[in-house]
Amino acid sequence: MQSDPDSGAMASEGRFAAAVQIDGAPAARYRQRFGWALIPIVTASGFAGLGYEIVWTRQLSLALGTEMMAVLGAVAGFFGGLAIGAFALDGPIRRARSPRTVYAALEAVIGLWGVVNVWLLPIAGRALAPLLGTEPAPALLWAASFALPTLVLLPATVAMGGTLTVLERMMREARGDARVSAGVYGANTAGAVAGTLVSTFVLIPAFGLSGTLVCLAGVNVLCALGTLALGRDSDRTMAAADEARPGTIGELRLIITLFATGLLGIGFEVLVVRLAAQVMQDTVYTFAGLLAAYLLGTSAGGLIWQRAGRHTRDGHLGWLLAATALACLTTACLAPYIARIAETAVEAGIVGELAVAMALFLMPSTAMGALFGLLAQRVRDQRGSLGWAVGINSIGASMAPLLTAQFLIPAFGAWLALIPIALGYLLLLPFRRAALVWAAAPAILALALWVRPTPSLIRVPPGGGLLAVREGPMVTASVVDDASGARYLEVNGRFRMGGTSSVRSDYRQAMLPLLLHPAPHRALFLGIGTGATVVGGSQMPGVTVRGVELSREVVELLPWFASPATARPAPRLAVADARRFVAADSDQYDVIVADLFHPALDGSGSLYTVEHFEAVKKRLSPGGVFCQWLPLYQLDLPSLRAIVRAFLEVYPEGSAWLNHYSVRTPMLALIGPRDGSNLDLAALAAQLRDPAVSSVVRPLGFEAPIDLLGQYLGGPRALSAFAGEGPRNTDDYPFVTFDARRNVSALTAPPWSLLLAVTRAMRPDPAELLAAPQRDALGDRLGAYWQARNRFLEAGAALPGDPRGSALIGAASPGLLDAIRLSSEFDPAYGPLIGMAKSLMASDRAGAARLLREINDAAPSRGEARELLAREFGQ
Repeated sequence: MQSDPDSGAMASEGRFAAAVQIDGAPAARYRQRFGWALIPIVTASGFAGLGYEIVWTRQLSLALGTEMMAVLGAVAGFFGGLAIGAFALDGPIRRARSPRTVYAALEAVIGLWGVVNVWLLPIAGRALAPLLGTEPAPALLWAASFALPTLVLLPATVAMGGTLTVLERMMREARGDARVSAGVYGANTAGAVAGTLVSTFVLIPAFGLSGTLVCLAGVNVLCALGTLALGRDSDRTMAAADEARPGTIGELRLIITLFATGLLGIGFEVLVVRLAAQVMQDTVYTFAGLLAAYLLGTSAGGLIWQRAGRHTRDGHLGWLLAATALACLTTACLAPYIARIAETAVEAGIVGELAVAMALFLMPSTAMGALFGLLAQRVRDQRGSLGWAVGINSIGASMAPLLTAQFLIPAFGAWLALIPIALGYLLLLPFRRAALVWAAAPAILALALWVRPTPSLIRVPPGGGLLAVREGPMVTASVVDDASGARYLEVNGRFRMGGTSSVRSDYRQAMLPLLLHPAPHRALFLGIGTGATVVGGSQMPGVTVRGVELSREVVELLPWFASPATARPAPRLAVADARRFVAADSDQYDVIVADLFHPALDGSGSLYTVEHFEAVKKRLSPGGVFCQWLPLYQLDLPSLRAIVRAFLEVYPEGSAWLNHYSVRTPMLALIGPRDGSNLDLAALAAQLRDPAVSSVVRPLGFEAPIDLLGQYLGGPRALSAFAGEGPRNTDDYPFVTFDARRNVSALTAPPWSLLLAVTRAMRPDPAELLAAPQRDALGDRLGAYWQARNRFLEAGAALPGDPRGSALIGAASPGLLDAIRLSSEFDPAYGPLIGMAKSLMASDRAGAARLLREINDAAPSRGEARELLAREFGQ
């Protein structure tokens, strides 16, 4: 029997107990109260730890980008710090005469460093981006992303690495029970569940990242003071702790098992989160729900093992390993059906997503929690402390994301990779006959899953087909066509990034900001989707185009959307995070165009912040123009206003423009000139008269200046009045990211809802757009055109259902006639009316003649209707 390393402390505890009482009962009651009082402290410590991880991960993504290598490096750095702390503090904690004081000091360090990182981490991140460059090698990006959190967060992560060890010692001594490791781990992880949910759903939306760090530091202070307030240490290390050491797990095997379970557990988490992103909303709340479900199961496993088992024999280890493997395979069986489950649960919102997360994670993570509880207790029994177990396990966890993303997913795919993870647990089984029995069921199930076809989570419309798929560490990109033959690009099976049916709109997204610059030569496009916007921009004579796209998988699928226009020299494309690219770039551009970024998608909200807009402004050459496109059909009103406030802070002379007049997919452009000035109407007219430019823009509907100016919604005064008072979207207060629930709800609202809210609230003023001489000549025409445009949009939104043929003509023509009465120049209404009259000639000539007369009466200054009446009807 191994002697207890702390047994020498028992004499001092005996003297203390004697001084307090004679019969020992008050001391026992004191220890019992001390033990119960420690439980909320253990839980609060886990709460703060995961809260910090949530905040620091967000801060690191802002600094390093959201490319996979950056994310993997940051995670590895965090776990690496925990491992260092667990190893370095293990001995001092075991030898400490006052574990309460040690614990209070650790919590104080964590809290202090949490507050320091309100400033330190953002500063370090801003300094690192230019050093990395715009397109760093993957190894360099990973190394930098590992080094930054490792070094900057080291004091806090090292202290965190020791907290579980000292909490276990205090609980063991207070309860008079040497086998409390699994329970302490479970209670600490239960606090982590609460920390994940409260930080994500309450603290960050209310106080921002900095305010949340201060709140978490307050929790650290409460933990430290609470521990010190419990009274003096018992200085007791139970001799009974070592009386019964059932079974033996060899030290080498224990090391391998601890390392491998950390590796496999986090690898499993990465794979399931990756699969869930294809069927769930993929918002910040989606990830929080998945993480909370994983931690909840882990907590439950530790607490259940503490309550029901607590023995560390090889037999128990064997069947727990087999049960974990079987549970992982059960999730693999469920994964092909999670799309249906998610569709059923989506109506329940966040609660529904939590239910899906529980279905995926609860069984496997519960088995993992019980397994770590057993291993941690074995380490405590053999070494007298828990730190060694935490350290070895954390090393495995730190390596898991990199190996999963760079080896398992590329080699097997996200779903099939679950099988090697499960088999990894079986390889850890003890080498004995009973292991064959334990391994039988999971091995048979693994074989059955391996031979079946790999399921696809990509939804293909009826009559359509799946043309191509690229599965990467972060996204699955696919090319799908529908029954009509239209081809489109999807990311993670949910987010449509454009397609062949939207090419004209994509080209207009490029041309509008290019035409607003008097003489553009260099253009940068952030986000490329199908590549149509970048290709459209490259058609402008004399313009050199560069594009930035986050996902390599998207870039690999661009040939599916190639067109004859791409025969020109292909634009230069960089695979990089747009934020980090802009921060690291040193070039200057005449025009920078930011594509439509889905605001609810986790990570996209950071592309709408004050800080990013400021970084973009630094990349504009004198007289340069920045264009931020916004998908009004994917936004809610509070998020739009927060973005506008952020934009106006950086571009006080900003203005708002429409891309087209479709009410199905309305898009708003925020145009920010680097140097505030009125539009040069003469330069615009000269561009449109240039034959080389005209041949490109005329097919897109830009024939005369009024065709472009008609898209104008309002200048800085109108935008400011629309935005009103309220929060801005900033790095520290990421309003848009945490407004994801409302932005997801906006997807189910009529797509024109926000568009009409904007057009009804904003009143364009020619004085904000044009200089005095031009305003005098064009102001009245523009005012009438804008009124006609708004009436046209209202009419489109009011159409009942999806009428066709004569029903469409009857429903739409009154609104279109109203529009051309307001402005006969409004071709988006006049052209369709003439087309309707022509279509009626074959079936209802009387109706066609009547409609032509109405068109002529509404817009007598135009002759097309009159000419048709004369030619076809002799009128």
